[in-house]
Amino acid sequence: MCVHHHQPVGNLEQVFHKAFAAAYQPFVQSLQRHPRIKATLHFSGSLLEWIEAEKPAFLDMLSALVHRGQIELMGGGFYDPIFSMLREPDATGQLQLMNQFLKKHFSQSPRGAWTPERVWDPVLPRLYAAAGICYTLLDSTHFVSAGLAPEEIRGYYVTEREGKTLAVFPLDVHLRYSIPFQPPEKTIDYLKFLAGDDEHCAITYGDDGEKFGLWPGTYTWVYEQGWLEHFFTLLEQNADMICMHTLSEYLDQHPPQGQIYLPTLSYEEMMEWALPADAIVRFENLHEQLDRIGVRDKFSVFIRGGYWNNFLTKYPESNQLHKKMLLVSERLEQLEGKGLQLAPARRELYKSQCNCAYWHGLFGGVYLNYLRHAAYTHLITAETIMDTAEHGDTDWIEYRVMDFNKDLSDDVVVSGKNLTLYCSPRNGGTLFELDFKPCAFNLLNTFTRKREAYHRRLKTGNGILPEPDQPGTLPLRVHAASRVKQEGLEHALVYDWYDRHTFRDHFLDPSTTLESFSRSCYTERGDFVTAPYTLTRIGTDPDRPVVSFELVRDGLVVEDYCEHPVRLTKTFSVDDSHRHVTVAYTLRSDADRAFPAWFGIELNITLLAAHDPLRYLLFPGTPSSMQVMGAQQAHEKVSAFDLKDDRNGFGIRIGLEPAAGVWTFPIETVSQSDDGLELTYQGTAILLHWNQPLQPAHEVHRVVQLHLYQYPAAKKTV
Repeated sequence: MCVHHHQPVGNLEQVFHKAFAAAYQPFVQSLQRHPRIKATLHFSGSLLEWIEAEKPAFLDMLSALVHRGQIELMGGGFYDPIFSMLREPDATGQLQLMNQFLKKHFSQSPRGAWTPERVWDPVLPRLYAAAGICYTLLDSTHFVSAGLAPEEIRGYYVTEREGKTLAVFPLDVHLRYSIPFQPPEKTIDYLKFLAGDDEHCAITYGDDGEKFGLWPGTYTWVYEQGWLEHFFTLLEQNADMICMHTLSEYLDQHPPQGQIYLPTLSYEEMMEWALPADAIVRFENLHEQLDRIGVRDKFSVFIRGGYWNNFLTKYPESNQLHKKMLLVSERLEQLEGKGLQLAPARRELYKSQCNCAYWHGLFGGVYLNYLRHAAYTHLITAETIMDTAEHGDTDWIEYRVMDFNKDLSDDVVVSGKNLTLYCSPRNGGTLFELDFKPCAFNLLNTFTRKREAYHRRLKTGNGILPEPDQPGTLPLRVHAASRVKQEGLEHALVYDWYDRHTFRDHFLDPSTTLESFSRSCYTERGDFVTAPYTLTRIGTDPDRPVVSFELVRDGLVVEDYCEHPVRLTKTFSVDDSHRHVTVAYTLRSDADRAFPAWFGIELNITLLAAHDPLRYLLFPGTPSSMQVMGAQQAHEKVSAFDLKDDRNGFGIRIGLEPAAGVWTFPIETVSQSDDGLELTYQGTAILLHWNQPLQPAHEVHRVVQLHLYQYPAAKKTV
């Protein structure tokens, strides 16, 4: 029996406390009361660090169980990264960091490693062997996909890479779905049935510890109604037929079932979630058709979903975070190669690699802005540590033109002591990241509203189930539940046709309203929004820490079925010492007559909360000058306004020349979590707009300046 416990880096403090009280502590206390029950436990490093700081007595409790031989503690990547997304030095470092922690606190080095989300990569035997790891666990799906029959999936198998061997225990799928969701007697009967087939039949159960108390409905069932106590008692009563072993004990006492080479995949649900939304619908329809003709059980083993790394293509936000992580990792390795001691930066890098912020399935994952924010915060902090090692406390700025997103197109990266800016000329000449280093805050950590396969259930009402927490009822498996946490979510299903980046350029139809624009249901008259711009020049001011670069696009604006040629030039100037980003626009019409042009510049900025009174927009001179970030509002003739974060003590002054109309509205997504379908704030869209005709051979100028500043943060309260 193996139980995996994890809370992601950056998760809310109250979730850590709740999970500990509802799941982790009572489970281990149950083990204490049943000394004949043996188990292998895994705790991620992010959770272990929290326990060490908040609940140190729990480590003593675990240590006592380890030393009496009742439990074995499993290793793995310290911050629970998906190994296939890491550079190899980081994968090795994560494994070694966990080894060091377990050795320090429990005087034992782990022999096994938990493979996060059971995402298998054939290189893992070599990586694990280098860290002294000799076994891991994977779902039975891996073994079925390698051609084994269900009755062959017992004990453990051995695989290798470059001659480095690794024992792999298959996790029994029946136990995964029945524990703790079926009465304990059914699990005992199942084990007895298997024991009747084979004198030495080894079955491995492995799954999330949050199922034992944290998932909806499970605390009442598992503890208050005594499921776990009854289960452990039944195991003890049937000890003549059912023997409990730690994984290392079994490994030492029994040979492998044979050798095997496993394909690159994960558990069934994960592979489905990794598919694009349209593909998931087709995938689900295929399984329904197999059900109708009665052959699903026979042939579904030959049908699998996608590959985990394709979350990086499904969600551009994941890809941007991942590519920044790779960039920080490469720079850190280069500086360490020069002899610089940067252990704190490396720890920050490892924290950013926690897997939860990079994907989405049943749990919120990449949709949760605070998980993405935590990853960015640790990466920006790592960069700041490296900056100090390289530049000291002096003002500096530099730029790179590089393929940051690894899509064979050049991006512009400008970095200084205070600011880092990322621009994609190909994607509308937009900014997709702006880091304010003094606060380790990515102001453009937003998310595009996109269609998900589970939205169709919300639209039709199919599969919407009540909370399974009525007394005396079995808890539903979370994978089977689709609950709606708030009414009217179907009306919040809005899909964007472009990424929610900043300095995106619009020419609006006269019929456009704030409401239609906010719902992406308006007519665009120009072809600038997602079109490529050309980088025509870039350079550094020789006297000041300022980088300027110019983007140009020759496009068209349609009016009364006529196409008018327009050249749009925008010049970015990044003044790091003054913390300014200034964008000067020049619009030139080469049409043969004047035509109306409603020009807009879209910004998408996040302060993480929609309705926090300490995070707000400030429009001077208006009757209701202070508005929370989630407010939908319109203002006319605005020359300057502020976004302020009193919690973190910084603000953004946005200056406009000439004065402009300003629309603001929240970007909110409908996403799935273990607790149901919910509306999640992702950022605030701000449209700066001017409605003025363009004259032939005449230039129109617009200037937008972002000025970042700091002030004392509000006192934190519990």
